[in-house]
Amino acid sequence: MKRNSRLSLALHALGHMAAQPDQSRTSAEIAEQHATHPAFVRRVLGLLKDGGILRSEKGHAGGWSLARSADEIALSDVYVALGERFLRPEPEGSENPVTCAIERALRGKVETALDLAEATLIAELKRTSIASLAIDPDRQVKDH
Repeated sequence: MKRNSRLSLALHALGHMAAQPDQSRTSAEIAEQHATHPAFVRRVLGLLKDGGILRSEKGHAGGWSLARSADEIALSDVYVALGERFLRPEPEGSENPVTCAIERALRGKVETALDLAEATLIAELKRTSIASLAIDPDRQVKDH
């Protein structure tokens, strides 16, 4: 999965958290695993906190941890909490006026197809929990 996407970072971090649910992780630790900036991690995980997926504790012993059991968190919960959406046609505006009937029809067809595809994606993601991503840390490859 593409490493710089919010969804990829969130799912990977949640997989690690599911494997060790009693261990909090700092933004810096997660950022190091993903070769990204801790501020980016905090923005992504903040969305998951707002979505009821994570909780955070401040202070020296603080960090991010699951707000509920990994079995209760579906991949679709993460997708929705992040506000992920398929690409959409450019919005109407002075640079992109929709004056053509064919353009209006095309936009309607594309929007309908994207809505259907996204509903299918969410339904599939709902079938898988974060718990299924957890791997015993003693058995995993030390590549990250």
